[in-house]
Amino acid sequence: AMMEESKLTRFQRRYLMDRLKRGDTLPLQCHPTSSKEPAPAAPAFSPPVCQPRKLSAKPHLRPAEVCQAGDAYAREKFKPRARRDLEKEKQRLQNILATGKDVVEHKMKRILVQTKEEEIPEPDRFEELVNEIQERREFLAEMEALGQGKKYQRIVLTEISQKMREMEIIDKKRSEEMREIMTKDFPGGNKSHPHD
Repeated sequence: AMMEESKLTRFQRRYLMDRLKRGDTLPLQCHPTSSKEPAPAAPAFSPPVCQPRKLSAKPHLRPAEVCQAGDAYAREKFKPRARRDLEKEKQRLQNILATGKDVVEHKMKRILVQTKEEEIPEPDRFEELVNEIQERREFLAEMEALGQGKKYQRIVLTEISQKMREMEIIDKKRSEEMREIMTKDFPGGNKSHPHD
């Protein structure tokens, strides 16, 4: 089958079959029309080419003892993997079949979300506004340095005034909250206590 796939001529097939019957090794090259291998014409000034070493006529078979002495017949040792908790798997399957949802995963996700929310403090809007105003001032300074200040000045100043207005509203709310807290703690206001 291999000979047919390699598209050998009948002469080449016969030649290879004769070599196999005699127990000889197969040739590295099989010439299409004659059993004689043509001698290559050596060019006068070419460097010597490495010739492949010729194989011996008889195949060298290793004895069974040599093969068995190597590690070809050694089996790999069994290494057990970490086992799953079968009870948890059963509970999980029951939840999936009963409710159509994996309840354990949802609980774990909720716990992870809650811890993430607790770890990240909510950014202060007042501080954000201060940073945004500073960014706009830096942008305007860069544009003026590039000669584009007039183009962006009106837009940037409008945005800055909007941010400052928002900061004033936040400041008023905070001061009102502080007044309410102070009046709750000290209902009499600034009056001094008679026991002092």
